[in-house]
Amino acid sequence: MASTATSLASSGLKLVTNTGPKKFLLGKCYPCYVPKATRVYVKMMDWDDWLKMYFTRFDTFFAHDPDKITKTGDIVLIEQLPKRLTRDITHAITKVVYPMGDIVDPITGKKCMGGNFREDEEKKDRLWGKNKNAFDYDKAPPRGWQEGKKDWSHKPGQTKFHEFTDRDITHLTHS
Repeated sequence: MASTATSLASSGLKLVTNTGPKKFLLGKCYPCYVPKATRVYVKMMDWDDWLKMYFTRFDTFFAHDPDKITKTGDIVLIEQLPKRLTRDITHAITKVVYPMGDIVDPITGKKCMGGNFREDEEKKDRLWGKNKNAFDYDKAPPRGWQEGKKDWSHKPGQTKFHEFTDRDITHLTHS
């Protein structure tokens, strides 16, 4: 790493570290009380110079989602807006990377079941015999078919009034 940094310095280029605002972030959607927005939890890694290791922290962003294309549990890509829409909304939903439901391996594109591929489980079933009571993924309907009957993920979530953000706490203590 030092040789790379010295070769970059000798060529007049600077080694850019992971500082400053992030343009694109990947996170998970959670229920949100802000209209036309989605609350996204993003996993960030903080570097500790003393211990020389990364530590995990989670940041919450409110992303603009006027069409409500996201549901709770979706993995989404968010982009930082050039200008804030409101005091809370700082990002916009770029796309839904993985909808909640069937897990797909991003490299192979195969559907997963726990830590195994479904194909491998089907091969085991053919070899050893299939359990009559086992869940059949091929016959299962897609996510959202019970929307309005038993699936209420499209409706706004329950608001927890006892949860305060840092902004709320500073507002309460400085008044």
